[in-house]
Amino acid sequence: MYTVIRIGSRESALAVKQAEIIKELIEREDPAVRAEIITMKTTGDKILDKSLAKIGGKGLFVKELDRALLEGKIDLAVHSLKDMPMEEREELPLLAYSRREDPRDALLLRKGLDDLPETPVIGTSSRRRSLQMEALYPGCTFRGIRGNVQTRMKKLESEGYDGTLLAAAGLKRLGMEKEIRRYFSVEEMIPAAGQGILAVQGRRGEAYEWMERLDCPESRAAALAERQFIRAVDGGCTSPCAAHARVEGNELKLSGLYYDEKTGQYIKGSLCADTGHAAHAGEKLAKELMRLI
Repeated sequence: MYTVIRIGSRESALAVKQAEIIKELIEREDPAVRAEIITMKTTGDKILDKSLAKIGGKGLFVKELDRALLEGKIDLAVHSLKDMPMEEREELPLLAYSRREDPRDALLLRKGLDDLPETPVIGTSSRRRSLQMEALYPGCTFRGIRGNVQTRMKKLESEGYDGTLLAAAGLKRLGMEKEIRRYFSVEEMIPAAGQGILAVQGRRGEAYEWMERLDCPESRAAALAERQFIRAVDGGCTSPCAAHARVEGNELKLSGLYYDEKTGQYIKGSLCADTGHAAHAGEKLAKELMRLI
């Protein structure tokens, strides 16, 4: 007799692949559990002709899954941590963080290009990416592009873009590394907080005996530092503020980008801390950078 765990996921191929990663981990940790994936289309997936800033931000990618969790239609939800709002709901805690996939951003080019032209048109709706890309390629112009990985690749070929920027983690999970023409180091382009980490969300008060074994301590420490940095600089869902933590043993090196909305200036910085003080490190780096602008 098996216990069935229902895992909620967005409908895209990448979201389902990510849910399958967690499904396999759960079933490996507890042979008495069988997990099934229940997909749903979120508001953020349905509205592709407007920027996230205009339609309500990252919360639109989790709203339907949150509701399904609260109503008991699913038992867990799997999210890309970078797509989750910074404010967490007490009744829907984040229970585990996966081992981190490649956190870097990647450049894809349209067919026929070996490199970017002198004044390239880059498809991205991310202010974080466009701000840092402009520093690397000063001749760039940017046009919004939204949709899942496959949709963006189709638009890259048909809508006049020279290149687009995507998370390397998603491309690797989909087996699409061959499409990547350039990786940006985490120093060149600081990633979105949580990029490459999967978050497992559940309901408060429910017992999941195997959940601790799913949790990656290094990812948890990195997530706490990165997300606290963004909270501390008040980096909302459309802010270009960014953070990335590299964890080695008990040491955490946190890098952050703070953008001042009033002046349009930005600054990058880093610090090292013990993993036991990850959230404090995020707070401390935020205060240091904010003082410098």
